[in-house]
Amino acid sequence: MTFDDLGKRGLVLLGCGKMGSALLAGWLEGGMSPGGVHVIDPRPSDWVRAQGVQINAPLPPDPALVLIAVKPQMMAEALPQLAPLGGGATLFLTVAAGTSIAAYARLLGEETPIVRAMPNTPAAVGRGITALTGNRHVTEADMQLAETLLAAVGDTVRLEVEHQMDAVTAVSGSGPAYVFHMIEALAAAGVAEGLPEDLSMRLARATVCGAGELAHRSDESAEVLRVNVTSPGGTTAAALAELMDGTTGLAPLMRRAVHAAAERGKELGA
Repeated sequence: MTFDDLGKRGLVLLGCGKMGSALLAGWLEGGMSPGGVHVIDPRPSDWVRAQGVQINAPLPPDPALVLIAVKPQMMAEALPQLAPLGGGATLFLTVAAGTSIAAYARLLGEETPIVRAMPNTPAAVGRGITALTGNRHVTEADMQLAETLLAAVGDTVRLEVEHQMDAVTAVSGSGPAYVFHMIEALAAAGVAEGLPEDLSMRLARATVCGAGELAHRSDESAEVLRVNVTSPGGTTAAALAELMDGTTGLAPLMRRAVHAAAERGKELGA
């Protein structure tokens, strides 16, 4: 199904905050007709209002897809209004964290095709990555449609089973925050070594962004890229001796951090 086909049948976007707006921008840039997009949001931004989409208007009776992009704490209030669209004719795609497919099916109907997805915030600049999984009512065509929509803001990957979503959330969903904190920590370490605060932050931001882009473009593994930067007995090797310590280094710390995030995801989805 093309963006043009979607626009003709109708696409409903429940919630149009940062993630919903990033997706909408990608769709419109890809050629989707704004008149075929129905946005449900109590406080749409000025940007959303300027796009020519239908806002809080009567919904089409048989839309091709409903995309759920509200915060988990708003789900109980927002989702019931879409229950009449459940049952099989409309594909539901959710990018909301912490809500299981089974929870959606209880409200929308057990026969409803539901795809659960976890994008991350780099979607705002077209560099996100989204993991997807669907229930047994989702066809291959449904999955391809979901991937097409989410590819508007970055890469996509499919999961084998839904319970992997907690680990995905812990790695890539929450991961940008870890990287931002690394920038903070690297800049603070530079200040501790005598650099001015603004200069150290500029160096840290540019270094992390540049290294990420190099990893993105290179065919070599992260391990090889690390080795390429490390001269035996040099400054990088001295730093890595601390970062790669098996007890106090970055790897065990990251394992604890990701495990904590994954466990919290399980609690929120219970």
